[in-house]
Amino acid sequence: MSTLRAGLIGVGMMGRHHARVLSSLEGVELVAIADPGGDPHGVAGDRPLLSSVEELIAVGIDYCMVAVPTVFHEQIGLALAEAGVHAIIEKPLANDTQESGRLAEAFDKAGLVGAVGHIERYNPSLQEARRRLEAGDLGDIYQVATRRQGPFPGRIADVGVIKDLGTHDIDLTAWVTQQDYVSVSARTNHRSGREYEDMVSAVGHLSGGVVTSHLVNWLTPFKERLTVITGEKGCFVADTLTADLTFYGNGSTPTTWASMQQFRGVSEGDVIRYAIAKPEPLKVEHENFRDAVLGKDADIVTLAQGAKTVRVAEAMIKSNGASIDL
Repeated sequence: MSTLRAGLIGVGMMGRHHARVLSSLEGVELVAIADPGGDPHGVAGDRPLLSSVEELIAVGIDYCMVAVPTVFHEQIGLALAEAGVHAIIEKPLANDTQESGRLAEAFDKAGLVGAVGHIERYNPSLQEARRRLEAGDLGDIYQVATRRQGPFPGRIADVGVIKDLGTHDIDLTAWVTQQDYVSVSARTNHRSGREYEDMVSAVGHLSGGVVTSHLVNWLTPFKERLTVITGEKGCFVADTLTADLTFYGNGSTPTTWASMQQFRGVSEGDVIRYAIAKPEPLKVEHENFRDAVLGKDADIVTLAQGAKTVRVAEAMIKSNGASIDL
């Protein structure tokens, strides 16, 4: 495997984890780090600590991990594209649909690999769910419902809960079903005194007929990360905090209670919690991007997909209860 020279810009709360993974990634050498705010977590080690993307490019890198605040994504991404550097950009791809589109177009025109860091795709529970859905384990998919709730993270200052957390659910839902959003409707709330929304309840409709619902907030004093996929043969419950995947099968036991026989829904069947390998999602994400840069088969979140996610998120923000077609 050829050794790729990687750079990292942004070493805040998320950037420090990218530094850790890049430092140990097979076939990759993390050669330099850039952050105008310095190195608060001490991850640079003996590598050059630079202050700008231009300085990082000048070192000579094959690709770059961009882990700066969302407001700077377009500026830094376009500079990397112009310099011929592949890039993986933390989610959301950019501030809005227009910026996202410009980034996707720039990397496409330059013939570069660009990806978005929607890490939930690489959670073992969802990877296994996707594999089993493709194998037909649930039959037709009817619904995807997600709950992503928890306390407010003080590090988030430039976007609301939809673009920060909700984009995870938008992306994973489209990916696990292999369907696009065609419409969304949402209600948001502002309860913490910030400019941006901190709570959303959204519903959506996908291109293959799947209906979705998403509860996302920064106002719950416990952390919850659940995805429930309901289909013809039962449902999967993916807990991405524990990386567990549980199957709840439809029952086949005849109903002998006469008054219940008129109900033609499903009954409770077998419950199986799968024993699955649980590699670190961030490492799997970086392995896939590395392989994509090397021209190998890889599952990355493309910039075009990232732009679609931003578009759906913006529709949720604008909805105010109305249904918006996408």
